[in-house]
Amino acid sequence: MAIQEIVCRTLMAIIIAGIVGYERENKNRPAGFRTHILVCLGAAVISMIQIYDMEYVAEMIKSNSELASALKSDVGRLGAQVISGIGFLGAGTIIHEKGSVKGLTTAASLWAVACIGLAIGRGYYYLSIISAICVVIVLVSLKKLEDKFREKCKEVHLQVEYFNDNKEEVTHEISTYFEEQKIKIKNIEFLLEEDEIDDDKKYSQYISSRYTILMPRCTNKEAIVGRLSEKADVIKIEVL
Repeated sequence: MAIQEIVCRTLMAIIIAGIVGYERENKNRPAGFRTHILVCLGAAVISMIQIYDMEYVAEMIKSNSELASALKSDVGRLGAQVISGIGFLGAGTIIHEKGSVKGLTTAASLWAVACIGLAIGRGYYYLSIISAICVVIVLVSLKKLEDKFREKCKEVHLQVEYFNDNKEEVTHEISTYFEEQKIKIKNIEFLLEEDEIDDDKKYSQYISSRYTILMPRCTNKEAIVGRLSEKADVIKIEVL
């Protein structure tokens, strides 16, 4: 492979990944400008290593035809390792905080950039450029569309109190009910408290869960509260 081709592919990887990384950096995401560039550049290098391996094996066989049955070059092996291996970096960008998951889009952009890097390293320029344009459109333009969709939903905060003994069952029932009503759970906070339950001053722990939900504007908030209050293990539910 000529030195000019190597320089062209590495620069292309830096430029394309830099554009995607800049968008993530501008949104103050965990993986930004430099991270995306390094991922794409590394993937491109892996692809070029594969090409070098193929050329080397071809030269060896050309100089000694007896090695044809002994030497092999797997074209996709290293690339497959990059695609699966990038998962550890993507997992590092996913933040789980108070029941909400953040960073999935950034993890996906890292994975996409790695795939584009492999294409650049193999010399698939048209595929790389078109793919990069599509990634940027998804990150920038579709984000506005997603925000418009969210505007159609209203954010509601509910506090649900229920006995700790049936925590998993009640949580599952509430989540299932929200799913049936097309209500998205944005965040859940759990707070353990103590409540007096009889005249003997005996105490039993109960859980106070604070749900932040995205409810369609056509949905009746009072009806949702009333339906949840009917559940046997629910002590109290109120809108915050």
